[in-house]
Amino acid sequence: MIDWLQHSTPGLLTLAVVSIAVLLLLIIKFKVEPFIALIVVALLVALAAGVPTETLVGSAQKASDSLLEKGFGSILGHIAAIIGLGTLLGAILEASGGAQVLMDKLMQAFGEKKAPVAIGLAGLIFGVPVFFDIGIFVLAPLVYVAAKRSGKSIVLFSMPLLAGLSVMHAFMPPHPGPVAAAGLLKVSLGWIIIMGLAVAIPSWFVGGVLYSYWIGKRINVPVPEEMLVAAEAARTENGDREPPSLGLVLSIIGLPLVLILAGTFGSILLQKGSRPYSIATFFGTPAVALTISVLLAFWLLGFRRGMTREKIAELSGASLKPVAMILLVVGAGGFFGAVLAATGIGKTLAGELSGIGLPVIALAYVISCVIRIAQGSATVAIVTTAGIVAPVLADLNYSQPQLALVVMSIAAGSIIASHVNDGGFWIVSRYFGLSVKETLQSWTVLETILSVVGFVVAALLSLVV
Repeated sequence: MIDWLQHSTPGLLTLAVVSIAVLLLLIIKFKVEPFIALIVVALLVALAAGVPTETLVGSAQKASDSLLEKGFGSILGHIAAIIGLGTLLGAILEASGGAQVLMDKLMQAFGEKKAPVAIGLAGLIFGVPVFFDIGIFVLAPLVYVAAKRSGKSIVLFSMPLLAGLSVMHAFMPPHPGPVAAAGLLKVSLGWIIIMGLAVAIPSWFVGGVLYSYWIGKRINVPVPEEMLVAAEAARTENGDREPPSLGLVLSIIGLPLVLILAGTFGSILLQKGSRPYSIATFFGTPAVALTISVLLAFWLLGFRRGMTREKIAELSGASLKPVAMILLVVGAGGFFGAVLAATGIGKTLAGELSGIGLPVIALAYVISCVIRIAQGSATVAIVTTAGIVAPVLADLNYSQPQLALVVMSIAAGSIIASHVNDGGFWIVSRYFGLSVKETLQSWTVLETILSVVGFVVAALLSLVV
């Protein structure tokens, strides 16, 4: 039995299926923290597959070469600085009033008749550096006011915003999901940005514009009075503060993206070893690009506009607290992926897939969808799926654009069918005054549309790159 489990194709495939089932059972049934569940399952899989203890955890004298430390360290070394810096950038943009400026200018440009599109674009742009839930917290009061002025359902205005924030959070750096998947699959963030925009914008248009206008006319939910009071309080609180210019806000949001893309294309177009190549590589390194943007934001949006050092320090500390759990989950996912590679499960899966002709991009999407629907966390879905497919991709010689599209399919699967086991479901319900039924009819369907369109676009692009 043990020999069958460790050395036969059916045994290794059984081990892979059982490991995912146990992982979901620990998270869903026993409410174990995802990062602990990932560590436990990875250890059990390694032991069941016959990985030597010294290889798995090292020894008392030396553990640096172990799967445990290498699995954690290889991925966290790639993403920890990026996620931390991205979080700081979003925090200072939010605190400076940049969202209000962005929304006001878009509303002026589009007018009241197309206010939902303007709000959606604000979510799309502001969603680049800001986490999904923070984006809702900052922009929701502006949605309340727009819905009240028009006399129409809050659903018509909230869904485009949510679509913009959601697709950016799912597909674009520096958000944890795409950054983690890029690290696990060894993809340049420049290609993630390119493919992320290519997938996110069509998804937002179909879900955030076409579907949102349709559902907004069918679910009539007036803005609750207490939400208008909260919006007025937020407006009053920021009323004495001089807002930054739109150009400054867009420049700070766009600068790291431009630098990273310059580094990516510089590595292709410039002569390796030349000074321009070295400059492009240095400034295009994601951690360097984000550090530059964060320092500029601290100076231009913070100190120059009256923020004290104490306020900046308080803002930084508060914004970084939620990052710890994200990094732990991603690190444990890296360990899980390293175990799957070391046990030979990845190569077994690759052999089976080549035999039945199932594209990896489709497999990645299906696995991500199943894990997301089962346990609710998009981050867990992404890191688990990336860990499973990374060994499969190792021998396929995919190009960087092709690997980036696999990341997009994983990210698309991670947002499908948000329902009651997803914290985002309850945030949407609470902030926009929707009942559970109304949230399922609007938000859950919206997320499914964004997921399916994102995967379809990624799959179509994979045929031509």
